[in-house]
Amino acid sequence: MSDHEEQAHDGPIKTPKQFLLAVFYSFVLPIFIIIGLVYYVTSANKPAEGASDLPKSIAERIQKVGIVDIRDANRELKTGEQVYKAQCTTCHAIGALGSPKFGDASAWGPRVKKGYETLLTSALKGKGSMSAQGGGEFDDVEIGRAVVYMANAGGAKFVEPKVPTPTAANNNMPSTAAK
Repeated sequence: MSDHEEQAHDGPIKTPKQFLLAVFYSFVLPIFIIIGLVYYVTSANKPAEGASDLPKSIAERIQKVGIVDIRDANRELKTGEQVYKAQCTTCHAIGALGSPKFGDASAWGPRVKKGYETLLTSALKGKGSMSAQGGGEFDDVEIGRAVVYMANAGGAKFVEPKVPTPTAANNNMPSTAAK
């Protein structure tokens, strides 16, 4: 026998395809590991959220829970037409989202039959796709005037609401004195 006897190869790689995959993974896997480590190490250097503009981020964190809206109690109230032009024309001028068009008696008729109070409640609290108007830029009396203005243009005969006088408002308040 010869000194060089061929022995069977007993390693895990038996085919050329397995050899190529082993070489490929021996290069690709370390690259992904290196990329992951670099990302992990550099992620600690990122500034925390809000740290770049500290005064702004502090102001956002301690923002007010509520807002007090102070209005001039002695200002002259707007007319129904002024409120309509400022607030209501966006939808009621063109009949957007199912709103009755200004002056369209057939569209306003069923609504007018429900009465002024129902229309005012819908305007103040919102109905369907119309958002609530109460507590907004205008007082409830001004919204009521706009409701009367639009409804009367559609065939109603509502009377414009009057501004409550301070003495009438005080008479409606409960008494704190013992009787």
